[in-house]
Amino acid sequence: MEQADLIWHNGELVAWEDAKVHVLTHGLHYGTGVFEGERAYETPHGTAIFRHRDHLHRLFKSAELYYMPIPYTLEELRTATHELIAANELRECYMRPIAFRSYGQMGLYPLDCPVEVAIAAWPWESYLGEAGMQEGVRAKVSSWRRIPHDSLIPHAKASGQYLNNVLAKIEASKAGYQEAILLDAQSFVCEGTGETIFVVRDGTIFTPPQTAGILDGISRRSLIEIARDLGYEVIERNLARAELYLADEVFLTGTATELAPVREIDDHRVGSGEPGPITHAIQRVFDDALHGRDPRYADWLDVVKVPSKAV
Repeated sequence: MEQADLIWHNGELVAWEDAKVHVLTHGLHYGTGVFEGERAYETPHGTAIFRHRDHLHRLFKSAELYYMPIPYTLEELRTATHELIAANELRECYMRPIAFRSYGQMGLYPLDCPVEVAIAAWPWESYLGEAGMQEGVRAKVSSWRRIPHDSLIPHAKASGQYLNNVLAKIEASKAGYQEAILLDAQSFVCEGTGETIFVVRDGTIFTPPQTAGILDGISRRSLIEIARDLGYEVIERNLARAELYLADEVFLTGTATELAPVREIDDHRVGSGEPGPITHAIQRVFDDALHGRDPRYADWLDVVKVPSKAV
């Protein structure tokens, strides 16, 4: 990965290589942490973080669900993110705020371990690559099922439970695919390893509901609003696995991925095998929203003044 100069850690900007934790950190051993993925883009008004407050709000809700009081306010973390981007002189970047149980006590009871917070920012291309965004990706339905509501909390973006996604990603990669699609415990379509999923059939867009064990995706919310603004009907309902193969178009969305069409699932060609017209229409408006070119979505952008690097 491409490093930046500084990381914000517990209220201070420290050198990238000095952002360290103890080897007995509770979150390292038991996964007791919550995190977010955010992106900042160049816009006509300067560098802007996409839906920054929404991401931070979800970070705090995830922490609350796992009994982790974050020792900073939302506004303090918002300001810290702005300072970090400016200090690193980044025009566009990916950001990773994380709160985790730190060193203090070993064992499964975590509440006596202090909560630390860090924010990193660095240049990072789309999770599935630029070619994946333009041409589409090949996906595989994973043999691993998405964690159910009665085992962990799918709505929380928690560190430990991402082992579920890691297993699915490794399986798909070893089989020669770029992404995995997980089913839920009832065998309905759930989501990708780092994205939510949309299926287009006969001009209508379908996406799994919150009850399917999906993450409450911020990019997902954005695309639903954009699609409806474009006049498309969006229906949230359970989707059978075969509906993936019968779809005219399928696309994935998430902060790291942005929007990636799916051209093939389990060696079944999706539609024509190329990104479809509805996918292209939504992708175009989404990209305009991310880069501040569409005034309808201006309130999604948190502008921060960042000095430009000398060319």
